Amino acid sequence: MQGSKTVLVVGTGTIGEPLIGLLTHFKAQLGIDEVLFHKRTPLMTDRSKVQNLLRRGARLVTDQEQVDGFKKLGIKAEMVTEEALELSKVVVDCTPSGNAMKERWYKNYEDNIDLFIAQGSEFGFGKPYARGINDEILEVGKDKYLQVVSCNTHNLSVLIKMLGLGDEGPENLVEGRFVCMRRANDISQDDKFVPSPQVGGHKDARFGTHHARDAWHLYQTKGKEYDLNLFSSALKVNSQLMHIIHYYLKVNKPVTKDELVARMHEDDRIAVTYKTTANSIFSFGRDHGFCGRILNQSVMPVDTLHIGEDGRGITGYCFTPQDGNSLLSSVAATVWGLYPETYDKIVQCLRPYFFQEV
Repeated sequence: MQGSKTVLVVGTGTIGEPLIGLLTHFKAQLGIDEVLFHKRTPLMTDRSKVQNLLRRGARLVTDQEQVDGFKKLGIKAEMVTEEALELSKVVVDCTPSGNAMKERWYKNYEDNIDLFIAQGSEFGFGKPYARGINDEILEVGKDKYLQVVSCNTHNLSVLIKMLGLGDEGPENLVEGRFVCMRRANDISQDDKFVPSPQVGGHKDARFGTHHARDAWHLYQTKGKEYDLNLFSSALKVNSQLMHIIHYYLKVNKPVTKDELVARMHEDDRIAVTYKTTANSIFSFGRDHGFCGRILNQSVMPVDTLHIGEDGRGITGYCFTPQDGNSLLSSVAATVWGLYPETYDKIVQCLRPYFFQEV
C-alpha cells in the first residue's frame, strides 16, 4: 500500500463518521486507493458503528495499547497508528485535539504525508480553507497543514461573498453583522443539551465571536485588501436540528432582491428554500442527502430576504446544514492533497448532493 493514494481519517464523531462514509462510498470516483480510520477507544456502544464502517470498506487503525480492547469486542484492528501514518498521503483529523495531535504525531511524519487537515475548532492548525471561497490560495508543496473552517463560518463566508462582495470585491462591503443561533448539540450526542435558549458572550473585542474572526482570517488568505468589517454574536437554542443565522450586510453598490436571488440560483454552494422551519429542512437532508447531510454551505429561505429602500442594506435568515458544508470542504481538501490540478472536477462526483432547492 505504500506509495498509494491512502487517506487516514482520525476520529469517528459527528464529522469523522460521515466523512469516512463519503470517502469509502465514492472511493473510486475520488481516486482514493484505501480509506483508513483511527479510533482511539474501544466502546461497546460504538461497536455497531465500527463494524458498519468496516463493511463499507474502511480499515480500522488504533493505538497499540488499544488493539486488545477492540479484539475483545470481536473487532480486529488492521494496523496501529504509526503504521497508518507511514502509509498515508493525506490525514484528516476530525477530533477536537488536532493541534495536540499535530505536536505529538503529525510533525514527525511530514516527510511522507503530503497534507494534514483539521476541523473548525482547531484554530491555528494551518491555513484556513473553505471550498469555493479561497481555493486559489492553495499552494502545492507549501501548504502542509489546512484548517477547514467551522460550519457556521462556511455560511458566513458564502454570505459575504455572494451578498456582500458580489463582482465588486472587498471594497463593496461596508459591514457585515451576524447572529448565529446554534443548535445545542447534534442528534448523535447525549450531552451538552440546553433546557432553554442560552446567550453567549462577546469574547473577541473586534469580532465578537470566533465565527466572524474565522471568516476574516479566511478572507485574509486572499490578500490584505480583504480587511472586512465583520462582527458576530451567538446563542444556543434548545434544538438538535440546525443552526440558523440572521444576517445584515451593508454594501456600497445598490442591489435588488431579484439580482440576489439570481446569484443564489447560480451558486452550487447555496440551496434556496421556501421552507421556514429547521425541522422541515433537516428532514429534507435526512431523506435526500448523503448520510442525511446537505452538502451546500447555506440554505437560504428566499422569502426572508429584505433589501433596504436604498438597495444597500441586505437582511435575512439562512440555515447552516449541520456539518455538511465542512464535510464537502474536507473532501475537496483531501482530493486537492492527492490531485491538486484536477481536484474540483473530481469532487463533482458529489454534485447530486449539492441541492439547488431544499
